[in-house]
Amino acid sequence: MCGIAGFVDFASRDSLETLERVGLSMASTLRHRGPDDGGVWVDPYARAVLAHRRLSILDLSMAGHQPMASASGRWMLSYNGEIYNFKALRAELERLGHGFRGHCDTEVLLGAVEQWGLP
Repeated sequence: MCGIAGFVDFASRDSLETLERVGLSMASTLRHRGPDDGGVWVDPYARAVLAHRRLSILDLSMAGHQPMASASGRWMLSYNGEIYNFKALRAELERLGHGFRGHCDTEVLLGAVEQWGLP
């Protein structure tokens, strides 16, 4: 169980501090969906905000913290789902040279996007 929220400030009227406060407020309203951890990410150039709350199931460490950046830092993800074959995907990505900090499927999804791209 987790909660995800996000928005883009197309008008660029608010300060980055205000955008982060709004993200924190969004995350706090979702606390009941994920009491174990939460995070907010603000992109100062795109003026995008991702807020995340999670109930830690697969990776209880901070390595599963979201929103999560890919290893290269190019991709940012707040993900609510389950990849049933993530262990097989992780093994394939490791054979291709990818390293992982934790043990969650979100990090595997980011690695897959970096390796194979998005359609």
